[in-house]
Amino acid sequence: MFFNKIIVLTVGFLFTLSCYSQEKFTLSGTITDIKNNETLIGVNVYIPEIKSSTTTNEYGFYSITLPKNSYTVLISYIGFQTVSENIELSGNKKMNFSLSESGEILQEVIITDNSPRSAIRSPEMSLNKLSISAIKKMPVVLGEVDVIKSLLLLPGVTNAGEGASGFNVRGGGADQNLILLDEATIFNSSHVFGFFSVFNPDAIKDLKLYKGGIPANFGGRVSSVLDIYQKDGSSKGFHMNGGIGLISSRLLLEGPLVKDKGSFLIGGRSSYAHLFLKLSEEQKNNSAYFYDLNTKLSYKLDPNNNLFLSGYFGRDVFSINKSFSNIYGNSTLNLRWNHLFSDKLFSNLSIIYSDYYYGLDLDFVGFKWDSGIKNYNIKYDFKNYISDKFKLNYGINAIYYDFNPGTIKPSNEDSGINFDQLDKKYAFEPSLYISAVQEVSDRLSLSYGLRYSLFYRLGSSTVNIYENNSPLTFNTDLQIYEKATPIGTKFYDKNKVIQSYNNLEPRFSVSYQLNENQSIKGSYNRMTQYLQLISNTSSPTPLDVWMPSDNFIKPQIADQVAVGYFKNFKNDSYSLEVETYYKEVKNRLDYTDGANLIANKAIEQIILNGQLRSYGIELLLRKNEGKLNGWISYTLSKSEQQTPGRTAEESGINSGSWYNSSYDKPHNLAVTASYTLNEKWSFGTNFALQTGQPTSYPNGQYEYLGITVPSYGLRNENRLPTYHHLDVSATLTPRKNKNREWQGEWVFSVYNLYNRRNAASINFRKNEDTRNNEAVKTSIFGIVPAVSYNFKF
Repeated sequence: MFFNKIIVLTVGFLFTLSCYSQEKFTLSGTITDIKNNETLIGVNVYIPEIKSSTTTNEYGFYSITLPKNSYTVLISYIGFQTVSENIELSGNKKMNFSLSESGEILQEVIITDNSPRSAIRSPEMSLNKLSISAIKKMPVVLGEVDVIKSLLLLPGVTNAGEGASGFNVRGGGADQNLILLDEATIFNSSHVFGFFSVFNPDAIKDLKLYKGGIPANFGGRVSSVLDIYQKDGSSKGFHMNGGIGLISSRLLLEGPLVKDKGSFLIGGRSSYAHLFLKLSEEQKNNSAYFYDLNTKLSYKLDPNNNLFLSGYFGRDVFSINKSFSNIYGNSTLNLRWNHLFSDKLFSNLSIIYSDYYYGLDLDFVGFKWDSGIKNYNIKYDFKNYISDKFKLNYGINAIYYDFNPGTIKPSNEDSGINFDQLDKKYAFEPSLYISAVQEVSDRLSLSYGLRYSLFYRLGSSTVNIYENNSPLTFNTDLQIYEKATPIGTKFYDKNKVIQSYNNLEPRFSVSYQLNENQSIKGSYNRMTQYLQLISNTSSPTPLDVWMPSDNFIKPQIADQVAVGYFKNFKNDSYSLEVETYYKEVKNRLDYTDGANLIANKAIEQIILNGQLRSYGIELLLRKNEGKLNGWISYTLSKSEQQTPGRTAEESGINSGSWYNSSYDKPHNLAVTASYTLNEKWSFGTNFALQTGQPTSYPNGQYEYLGITVPSYGLRNENRLPTYHHLDVSATLTPRKNKNREWQGEWVFSVYNLYNRRNAASINFRKNEDTRNNEAVKTSIFGIVPAVSYNFKF
């Protein structure tokens, strides 16, 4: 009923608006790449006469309402020629534009040097956009272009070390990031335990990272949103591109199903480094490789209706001597329908399936382990371009979750292992939202919205009952937490509600333009996360288990405020962004000392609800034009966690004091640059420096029954050594490729040029010769040279 009222009110508002604004008309259409008819996301459409602008949405559609008059329309997009078109607006008008990449010139339009300053005017903040072309210029480990690694060069984004999965944003955990690929949730973004990301750069069209000021259409995580869209595929003609590297290769095919109406895209990647292991007698029975597949079909039914079907499938395989094997990965499928009700009302209906699977086969002990999470998602979004000063977005979303914490079964007939199924869990998360973007005046712009989310933990499931509803007890003599013994159980039938939550999540941001080149911005957002990742490592591993909120595990709730200063100078050749933020997260899970998380049927007996806070200042200086491009980013920040006792007698975790979270890295500096020497040679470089990751070292030891036992002080009071490395690359494009359909390039790169041995961990042991204690550093990479060949036609 609430959603129906929104539609009725919106239609009524539009009717009233039209009665009093008969001399206003709407200019709308789609903007595409002229080469392959691919729609372009976030293209700036600027009307200089009245300083009004808009951008294309996720499907390349734009709409702007203007008074009757003659106008100049400027269309600009990074990496493409700026288009200028004069129009006479005397009625509603549809105009589609096709842009050519920089270096190509269209005959029917005029190329201009004007650049609209929509980023200065827009209330969007804490948002980073990266083009795939920029990402491909960055040198990376083993020559493999990596979307996730490129994020680590942005302010406020860090990692948990080399070879670590995921990324951390503004002092939050990797599990607090919502990662979307064509709107489908990706639960593990890494291949080979963090060495590579699951995103094939050849198949990616657009990438946005929201660190704050998150729009109301996103929910479910408290730290950030990484929103990635795949290419649609060319409807103009057949194209192929790919690359051959030292450890992996990739190939992408795209072309028309029906020329100018339908297209297909299929891309695959696979590593083959494990084949070299076969050459070694010691390693011939070992394997470690990954493969993935990206697919997409699109079809234009008519000018107002488009269908899309996209999917992703990826797997990692790791085995040792045929006695241990590990297979894990993501699968997604999304069917979308775009419908244009009018030149002012755009809609998108999506039906989405997402699955993360983890399998473990321990043949030497005779059992198999399977776990995972599935979700079934339906969402309906509307974008209402009411006027050139006011845009309204609203929609509904419903997600059903199926959690498998673990299935244990015998791997052969001789196994002594009995079948066991950890209690499966189910949940339902519906939500609805409404938000608006409004230009109050020539200087003041607002974005505001509200999301209402609900969460139902569902049966069938058996729930433990504890005295005083407390699954942990506190031993005051030993000053430790102990597991409580259940006094009973309660069984909930299928789809019966075990526990429910509901939360209002307001969002607000404002931009005030000081002048044409400067603005100040502020934002506030509340986010709620109903899923928890059960993990006691700083970096997610495939063995970690996702759990729903229930009567013991409360949802995380984050409040974040940010203030920023933004400036363009030297005719937009340079831009500066400075932001400061403060974030609090309630109900952040913490674990008792010595907690065992693997195959635990009563997780509630080892967890406590704490809180997380982080704050800092971020600087980003970009050079946007010329032969030399790139940016310098620096973040000064703090991230702390606290879990006080539930009563005055309890000590809590770390004596109830604030302690460094595993994601606390006070200093984070990154420099990236690309230089085009000529048509044949271009160069790239990255430098990254981060404070060492917090950890806990033993501060003493004692003997117990002849066994040496280390003792530890406060949590995370020590740190690994400072992390830093320098990478360089050179790209050779033979001149003979210029006028050929087949175009190739050689990419030479060196990761960690000065061979810095960054510490992935430091372990303590007794030296066998001297019998003295010693610290041993484990490093993943030293200097890594690589070469790869990329091609397209």
